[in-house]
Amino acid sequence: MTNVLTEVRQALPRLSSAEAKVAEAVVDDPTLVVDLTITELADVCGTSLSTVARFCQTLGFSGYREFRMEVASALSREQAERDRFGLADSDISPDDPVGDVISKIAFQEVLAIEQTAHALDTTVLDAVVDALAGARHVDVYGFGASGLTAQDLQQKLARIGISAACSVDVHVALVSAALRRPGDVAVAVSHTGLTAETLQALEVAGAAGATTVAITNSPHSPVGRAAQFVLATQARESAYRMGAMSSRIAQLAMVDFVFVRLAQRLHDEVAAPLRRTWEVTATHRRSARGSAAHDVGSAPEH
Repeated sequence: MTNVLTEVRQALPRLSSAEAKVAEAVVDDPTLVVDLTITELADVCGTSLSTVARFCQTLGFSGYREFRMEVASALSREQAERDRFGLADSDISPDDPVGDVISKIAFQEVLAIEQTAHALDTTVLDAVVDALAGARHVDVYGFGASGLTAQDLQQKLARIGISAACSVDVHVALVSAALRRPGDVAVAVSHTGLTAETLQALEVAGAAGATTVAITNSPHSPVGRAAQFVLATQARESAYRMGAMSSRIAQLAMVDFVFVRLAQRLHDEVAAPLRRTWEVTATHRRSARGSAAHDVGSAPEH
């Protein structure tokens, strides 16, 4: 199941302004839910008891009591994970020693992969794999940090002989999107689901008849709503995020889930393309002795 705290973050785009105040308070300090009654939480958030109750129901809970129990359970599981990494807390502070910084980043990235895997809807994953397996052409859209994930997916698809394109130039991406047609697949990658260029490309491809897929941390975002299939990641960034970290790791894990399942589905068809694409680049790798490698039958080097 989706971690309830991740669910709160994902719900923000669809909440009313009053409910968003509650969500932001919970995201900032989840222990408030465990420590406070519904009335006390409403006072802290500067809103009404009925707003807190509606917020819980919007998330799919019967009321505050059920939501409170789930938050307590999530905090307990997260504490167990921190204990596994030997951490008292997971937030990076300015005076953390280097060992703690490394452990905290590792904790956040491992947690992102584990929660993404546990919450993944396998029915949706297989539906996306079915669409990719039968696609005439695949477009992948992603800009900024998500563009790196988009390029990774495009490269993997190309390696097994699937026609796929990815461009970091929004004009090129839109031109390609406009030329899509039924039987094609368009995949949009956006952590927030709010990137305007990604949304526009996905909408153009969908209007042209392509099957549309979103890889996003926010299923209820504009990009998520524009897609026929949503593969949701479960990641949160640290306060010291200088660029996409946990989000990028979760996205790359999702790409691997898709690719390996696709390769499994097309097993008999992918062996030859993988071999040929490795062989044709083998002479550009260097051997351990420092000279160019010419033996294409040797083990792959990276």
